[in-house]
This record gives sequence, C-alpha cells and structure tokens, in this order.
Amino acid sequence: METPDKVGGMSELVHAIQNTDQFFKNQAQKQVNTALTLRNWIIGFYIIEYEQNGKDRAGYGDKLIEKLAEKIKAKGIRGLSFAILHFCKKFYRTYPQISQAIPNSFQLIENESNRILQPVTVEMEGEKIQRTPAAVLLSKLSFTHFVELIKIDNPIKRVFYETETIVNNWSVRELQRAMDSMLFERTGLSKDKEAVLEKHRKGTGLTPKDIFRSPYMLDFLGLEEKPEYVETDLEGAIIAHLQSFLLEMGRGFCFEARQKRITFDNTHYRIDLVFYHRLLRCHVLIDLKMGKFTPGDAGQMHMYLNYFKENEAGEGDNPPIGIILCADKSETLVKYATAGLPQPIFVSKYMTNLPSERELKGIIEEEQQKKIAVS
Repeated sequence: METPDKVGGMSELVHAIQNTDQFFKNQAQKQVNTALTLRNWIIGFYIIEYEQNGKDRAGYGDKLIEKLAEKIKAKGIRGLSFAILHFCKKFYRTYPQISQAIPNSFQLIENESNRILQPVTVEMEGEKIQRTPAAVLLSKLSFTHFVELIKIDNPIKRVFYETETIVNNWSVRELQRAMDSMLFERTGLSKDKEAVLEKHRKGTGLTPKDIFRSPYMLDFLGLEEKPEYVETDLEGAIIAHLQSFLLEMGRGFCFEARQKRITFDNTHYRIDLVFYHRLLRCHVLIDLKMGKFTPGDAGQMHMYLNYFKENEAGEGDNPPIGIILCADKSETLVKYATAGLPQPIFVSKYMTNLPSERELKGIIEEEQQKKIAVS
C-alpha cells in the first residue's frame, strides 16, 4: 500500500483519503447488493420447498404468497411485499446456479430437490445454453438488474443480456433501453443464436456480420423537430451522446475522429466518423446520410476505404469497413451498388425515435427474411 507523498502536501493527503473512502463505500455497496440478492434467492427457495411439501399446499399458488406477505408484515419485516415474494420465487427457478454462492455456514433445507440446484446448462429447443457462473453474476449485477432480466422468458435471450450487461458494465437504465429497443433480436438475426452469443461472450471469432445490424436506434439523441436536417445536425448529436452511441453500436468500438479530412490533388473530402474496432482489428468508417441511400454513397465510401487501407492501416490491421447510416434504403439498390467491392460496406437504417414494439418487430422480421434469403 502506497502512502501519500509528504512533498505533495495536504492536497495529496486529502486525495488519498477521498479515494480510500470511495473505494470502501463501493465495496460496502457491492456487499449489500450481493447480500440482498442471496437473501431473495433463499426466500424463493424456501417458498418453493414449502409449496412442494404436502398435497394440501400444492394448489395454493398466489393465495399462499398473499397470506405469507401478511404474516411477514405482521412480524415487522419490511420490503417483502406480495410482488417481491413472487419475484423471489421466480428468481430461484430462473437462476438455480446461485446455489453455488450460498455461504457454507448457511444451511439450506436438505431434501431430494437439491439435485436440481446444480445444473450448469439449460436446454432450449434442442440447444444447450451455458449458464453464467454465479460468482460472475453476483459480482457484476445488482438486485435491480436481476429484476429486469427475470422478465425475459427465453433463456438464450436472457443470457445474451446478462453477457452484454457484464461486458459493457451497463447500468439498469442502459439494460432497460437495450431490452426496449430489442437489441437481442437486432443483433441475433443469425439462425444460430447460441454461436453468436458464444462469440459475444468470448469476444473472439467475431465477423462484421455478427456485429453490424439494421436498424440502429438513435432515440437517445433527442433531436428536435424541424423542417429540415443536415448531416452535421446528426453528427453533432452523436458526438454529444457518444457514450450512448457506442453502446448502441456494440462492443469493441473505439472513437478516433470526426470529419476526418483526406485530400486528393488539392481537393478535400471529410469522413463523418472514424472508429477503430479492437475485436475486428480494423478501422470502421461511418458516413451519415439524412435521406435515402444512393449508389453514389457507396462509391464515395469505396474511395474512403481504399484510402484508409493504403494510408491509415497499421501493421497487422485488417482491411477497413464502411457503414453508411441512412434514413431509408432500397435493398435492391444496396445489393447492386455494393456487390463485388473488395472492402465490405454495410448500409443500415437509423431511427431517431423508438417505434412501437409491434412496428419494431415488423422491421426485425423484415431484416431476418432478407438475411435468410441472402444466405
């Protein structure tokens, strides 16, 4: 442990104490969250055990929990309402691997049902889905994260959001936004969702098709309504909300530049946004278009990519990738404008307002049909 340097004076001592205070406050908060999570899981365990022991209790269901909530309240115990007890019950069923984290000093009810507390995989439509280890869940997710995750019935989908939350260190609000914008459906358009999920877990073996999607939801930009926009309006809003934009783009994006200037024979061109993708090991160039995609957009991006490949790529880098973000596109036009190009160009729609769930599902289904037809 390092001690404050006397040469630094009082300010360095204050800084050291401030850091120490914040560190142990964070540790205490993590312990509280972990304890709360374990408490709720064990309560769910007890409720399930009680329901399963004896035929006279088996059919009670919600009535049993209602009566239990009343008796607990009468004992002066707060924070265990009917809704919370219901959650505890579902929490236990959804995350049996939490049993691995129960302290040895805490004796759970011993009976035949303990056999189901240790599975490490779950089978979904013939696919075996690896569960996230209990230690990782408890160290990375708060109780309120679990509240959101338990709303998801599909195990593959739930593990996807677990993985993304842990890898990206999402807050509960960021997790909610990802779920509301159907990130799983937009990312996991591949028919082999477990393969895509495994790649996201490990961060290896990813291809551009695994990472880029359409549409991109840019509702967080908060663009005001006005008769006409230009690309600089969109670009400025993205830079002002860069963290949210990076979360929407997905894992691995590192911001490098905006309005990157390149010059040919004293004629200047500017690339709207430049990123480096640390997993794909290449530059990603983004061109923003307020209107529909045109063949000229693909030609311009092709020029940018050729320039970057020759002049900007570092040793060991893969060829750069282009993304054209546009308000609308014709799939037929995109197909013929981008076919046969040496560097991949993705044309994706963006939406500045989150559509209804029904509309969003329709958009996703349309994208799925297009990808299936291509494959």
